[in-house]
Amino acid sequence: MKINNNPIPPVNPYRANQVKSEKASLEKTVQSDRLEISKEAKSLSEPSLITSQRNEKVSALKAQIQAGTYKVDAEKLASDLIGYYQPKQ
Repeated sequence: MKINNNPIPPVNPYRANQVKSEKASLEKTVQSDRLEISKEAKSLSEPSLITSQRNEKVSALKAQIQAGTYKVDAEKLASDLIGYYQPKQ
């Protein structure tokens, strides 16, 4: 009968405690994330006068379309389209 030499890793009973203490120390050093928003960013997120005027205009147009009273000015539309697509000199 031949017995092969199988290496058995050495058993360290203190290793489990060492790993637990390392994890605990790492958890203590981990800091949580934090978000700070500047005053300028807060002011940008507030609705401006232009935004409120645009919302009022859009609401009025929606109401006209739903009521069937919205009319398109063909001449103004054509001149605006020409002005938009005409190359600037």
